[in-house]
Amino acid sequence: MVSQAAFEHCSVMPDEVLHWLDPVTAGIYLDGTLGGAGHARLILEAAADSRLVGLDRDPAALREAEEVLAPYGDHVSLHHATFDQADLVLQQLDIAALDGMLLDLGVSSHQLDTPERGFSFRYDAPLDMRMNPTEGMTAADVINTTEEAELMRIFFQYGEERYSRRIARKIVAQRAESPLTRTSELAELVRQAVPGGHRPSKIHPATRIFQALRIYVNDELGQVERGVAAAISLLKPGGRLVVISFHSLEDRIVKHLFREKAQGCICPPRLPVCQCNNKPLVKVLTRKGIKAQAAEVEQNVRSRSAVLRAVERC
Repeated sequence: MVSQAAFEHCSVMPDEVLHWLDPVTAGIYLDGTLGGAGHARLILEAAADSRLVGLDRDPAALREAEEVLAPYGDHVSLHHATFDQADLVLQQLDIAALDGMLLDLGVSSHQLDTPERGFSFRYDAPLDMRMNPTEGMTAADVINTTEEAELMRIFFQYGEERYSRRIARKIVAQRAESPLTRTSELAELVRQAVPGGHRPSKIHPATRIFQALRIYVNDELGQVERGVAAAISLLKPGGRLVVISFHSLEDRIVKHLFREKAQGCICPPRLPVCQCNNKPLVKVLTRKGIKAQAAEVEQNVRSRSAVLRAVERC
């Protein structure tokens, strides 16, 4: 029988987050991916008399954050919502604009380390993977009901898995005999499907498949596209948005959105005078993505893939 893991989450790049967010006294900030509230607490400590709005789709994260942030009393407002719903939450709170917003994307350490959530093949557990365990399709639902061609697309697009066709075909053959419902079952099936899957390797053959399913089940890339664009519109002039990505697909979306919103005139070069009147919405503060320092990676291996980008509202 598996047991609930203690909620432990090491906040990635804490110094870099504070540097680029640059919290001000009595500011209004939104943490759209609250998790264990590590970043949120740092923001409140750095900016006296500030107000923080925290969002998370995971009820377990909100319960932990409520305890961590209890000392800050009515300076904190927590909500069960996804970060692409931030505008609706702010309307309810009668907040017109923000001094800053943080998005720490991807799965949390707690979610990975809680066996019954089904995010990891390190534990034999139900194939779930939902960040909000109260709604939506589970990974088992996807595996057992999705057509072979769509499974192949999910594995290739979200996991960049070279053997996506072979794995999808084997899944469809297996589920015709009995449904796949456990993390261990799926991991072993992938191991058998991938050439050389039983040879020792630093990376388990099922790693990319589990990643792809998690991204698909939670609509993570759609969240990023909608949420980052909306976040920019919620900032005051001079307000800042900091986004930490852990996957190249996420980071690519963030980078392109930031560049697009920072663009001025979009008229064809042949026009002598600008007619579009397009004005930049933001200034990009990080020309290249910021990576975690070696000392942090040594202490927290999950920070190795983190990339931080920041913009300031014009």
